Formats: sequence, structure tokens, C-alpha cells
Amino acid sequence: MPRLLFFLPIVLLACSQQQPETARTPLPEGPPAIPVQSGPPTQAAGRLLETFEAGSKGAYSTADETLETGPWHFEDALIGAADQDHKNGQHAARLRNLGRLRMNFDAPAPVRSIRISAAAYGDDPASTWELWGSVDGGRTFRRIGQPVRTQGPRLAVNTFSGGTTGRLRLEIRKIGGSGRLNIDDIQLETTAAGSAVAGSPAGAATGAPAGTSLPPATTGQATAVVTSRDDNMALGNPSGASSSASSLNNYLISKPQFSLGYHAGRGTPIWVSWHLNRAWIGEAPRQDDFRPDPALPRGAYAVTPRSYSGSGFDKGHNCPSADRTSDLDDNSATFLMTNMIPQAPNNNQRTWSSLEEWGRTQVGRGQEIYVIMGSYGKGGTGAKGFMTTLDGGRVTVPARVWKVLVLLPEGSDDLRRIPTQARVLAVDTPNDNAVSADWSQYRVSVDAIENATGLDLLSQLPVEVQARLEAQVDKGPTR
Repeated sequence: MPRLLFFLPIVLLACSQQQPETARTPLPEGPPAIPVQSGPPTQAAGRLLETFEAGSKGAYSTADETLETGPWHFEDALIGAADQDHKNGQHAARLRNLGRLRMNFDAPAPVRSIRISAAAYGDDPASTWELWGSVDGGRTFRRIGQPVRTQGPRLAVNTFSGGTTGRLRLEIRKIGGSGRLNIDDIQLETTAAGSAVAGSPAGAATGAPAGTSLPPATTGQATAVVTSRDDNMALGNPSGASSSASSLNNYLISKPQFSLGYHAGRGTPIWVSWHLNRAWIGEAPRQDDFRPDPALPRGAYAVTPRSYSGSGFDKGHNCPSADRTSDLDDNSATFLMTNMIPQAPNNNQRTWSSLEEWGRTQVGRGQEIYVIMGSYGKGGTGAKGFMTTLDGGRVTVPARVWKVLVLLPEGSDDLRRIPTQARVLAVDTPNDNAVSADWSQYRVSVDAIENATGLDLLSQLPVEVQARLEAQVDKGPTR
């Protein structure tokens, strides 16, 4: 009888078995990020150790940094050297808010265990963080073990035991707590014969020696593009929305998953803007947890799922659920009612669903997309006929639904590349149940949408570039 190898999810064996600070929905069924290796490794054990001593990133802004082990990606994170940074040596990583720290290279394989030292920054309150892993070159990540709650000024070593026979890259995600978090001495028990390669595709042979500091150009051009989540408002603020409570009808709400300008008087967004690449696509299931948005300011009516009940109109997403499947929180955010419009069922389920799926197909072919979507006018025809408002006049039914997509090959420095590499596609459809399922017949120019809405959609581009790109009507293939 042949020998059978069994693979099990990795378990967290931290120094202190701490309870998570916030409840988390269980992960979906599927292969774990790191399976347990049932037999002993066939190569001599080695070690990959990142101490952050070689880094100098001093700001929280999103950026890449080449460290001793290779290129890393920082989001709302820096390398701290202050007395309040708890560290071994002179430097440690420091994360705030929902900061992330990610390897932009694969560790030598196999990985037998992972140890990470963590402490609260200064006298800050506790933070909760998670370790995630990718075995496909950063395309998808899965959580490893359970959330870890870190408190107090003393560095504590958290050990994640198990193993993987294949390549692995890690991401640390701060998910809770108002304090800042120090991370230091990330150690992977590996094999000396392994190697680390930045941005190597699935199945590629590794070719750089372990611990090599790959040049920043490799990170920027080949890796960070796929694994990073770019600015959702990189193309600008179309309506000049403000986060002032006095601006209820043009209120700016910025979330990690998307940004929007909200019109409280209409009960719908004026526009929603987001970035889409493979870093946003994973295996998280659709949450369907429609709910009011707690980010609305005092005085704004909170639209609920009941506002649409019996109307004959769908709760139509602007930023689609399927564009945010990397984890449960990302998907759940798309079900906030500030992301919804009353949409004719055929418009939502056929025309727009087809356009959304086409966009994700382009992402699977190596494109990244900046998307802006909105609606305008008053009055649409749903499954129960023509209506102008819902919920006693609190939610306006739009007459038209539009979207602008700026498609680019995966790459860095996107605003610089748009003038010569981008395909700009604008669509404007009637909010009518008799709408055609073929979205391509509704293509218009960006100028036409701006004239209809009064918005400035690509304001971050040079004026001459806007004039050229916004005047064009896309004629490219849509199959």
C-alpha cells in the first residue's frame, strides 16, 4: 500500500495563548496557507531572519523598502528607531491603524516554523494582528493560525508551528486596537539550499540565493504591482467631496476597500472610486450582510436594507462584492448601504454584472483597473414599474447609471503610465428593466458623463491628457 501524506492547517503555538481582541468569522473551506509537513525535511535546516536593521523608512505612507532579506511592502507602517519603539537592536517595524507589512519575495522552501516578536509601541494600548501566507507568489493569501493580541512593552515571541514543502511569502495585518504595534525579528526556519525570488510566478524555479537584497526596480515592476493595493482615489475626488459634517450632500467617506462622495439628500453615493488588481481577488465568500454605514455623520439619514423592500429595485452595488474577495472584511464592506443604488434588476443582474465580470477577466490577464462609478437623474423603471423615490422619498431612484474604467498593464507609477498605456472605457446606461444585456452598446466618452453629472473624473492627470483621453469613445474589443 503506498505511503499517504496528510496535510493539515497550521496551528498557532504562541508563547501565551491570548484571546483575539475582536471576533472573526471562520475562514472559508479550502487549502490552508501552510500545510503541516508529515515527514522530515530532506535538506539541511537553515534560517531566514529579518531584523529591520537595514531599513530607513521613516513615514507611514505606503511604500516598498529593500531590507536585508529582500523587498518588503509597508502600508501604514514604518521602521522605527525611537526610544518608544521596543526592539532588539536599533530598529523595529511599527504599524498603526490597519497597517500591513508584506514580503515581496518568496522564502526558501521548505518552511518548518515561523517566529515573530511583537510588543505595544511605547505605552500604547493593546493591538490585535494576524499572520497571513501565500503559496502562489502573492496572488492570494490565507490566514495562518489565530489572531494574536499583543500588549505591554516587552517583546514577546509568537511561534507558528507546522511547515510547507513549497514557497511561501508572509503578510502581517494589524486588525484591531487603537495602539501602535512594534514587530521585530521575523524568523523562518527554512533550508540552507533554498532561495528567495521577488515576484516569481507560480511554479517558477527560484534563482537568487537566500537573503539576497533584490534591487528596488524588481519590486516596483514585477512584484509590488500584483501584491499591493493602490490608492482608491488615485484619479482624484470627482465632486470635491469633504469630510466636514456640514457637507451632507457631498460627504467624503474613505474606506480601505473604496472611497465615495455621498449625497445624504438622495440616500445614494454621487460616485464610488476603487482600484482593482489581483491583490484584491481571493476566495472569501459573498457575505450578503447589507447594513447601514456607521461612517455617516450625525444628521444624515441612514438608509437600511428595508428602504428597498418591495420596491422592484435591487440593492445595486457600486463597488461589486466580487471585486473584494481577498478576505471577509473586504467583502463585507461592499454591503454597506452607502455603496448601493436602487437599480433595475435586469440592469444590475445582466448588464452591469456582465461589465463587472469582463473587468475581472482583464485583471486575470495581467491588467489593473481604476474604476469610478455613479448615477444621476431621477426616476427609473424596475420590476414593478416606474418610480422616482423609495422609503418615503428618502432614497432617490436614479435615471442613469455610469462607470469609467482606466485599464493598465500591471506596473508601478500608474499616473505617469496612463497617458501612453491606458485604455479608458466609459459606459452610461438607462436604469430601466428593458436595458440591453450588451453593455458595450452604451459606451460613451468621459466628457459626456462629466457634462451630464458636473463631475471632474480624471482630475489628477495633466490637463492636456484629460482633454485627449476624455474625448474618446472606446472602440476596443469587449469579448
